[in-house]
Amino acid sequence: MKIRSHNDLEVYQMAFEAAMEIFELSKGFPQEEKYSLVDQIRRSSRSVCANLAEAYLKRKYPKSFVAKLSDSEGEAAETQVWLIFSLRCQYIDDSTAQRLNKAYEQIIGKLVNMALQPEKWSY
Repeated sequence: MKIRSHNDLEVYQMAFEAAMEIFELSKGFPQEEKYSLVDQIRRSSRSVCANLAEAYLKRKYPKSFVAKLSDSEGEAAETQVWLIFSLRCQYIDDSTAQRLNKAYEQIIGKLVNMALQPEKWSY
């Protein structure tokens, strides 16, 4: 399949689906978490996608491309931290936390591989 935009990237699709699942899950978090954990986990999970979109558009500039991929990796790692808090606060169950953590590990791996070969993505 030809990649025409960031939407066509498998890693973007994975990150978007994970962010949407987190959005749905976080609807069930306690009201007192609305302006803390809920906002943080939604923001970081969505930011993975936003930074990846920016990276893709900056791919003709390898250093900018890699920098935005790094930002995306950081947001993915931050999301993993919020997932651990969500688990420890008993807002999500262990199997959900493990599954989402594994998804973010795969996302991070794909982002790292992209950053290791920026010339592959340039035009």
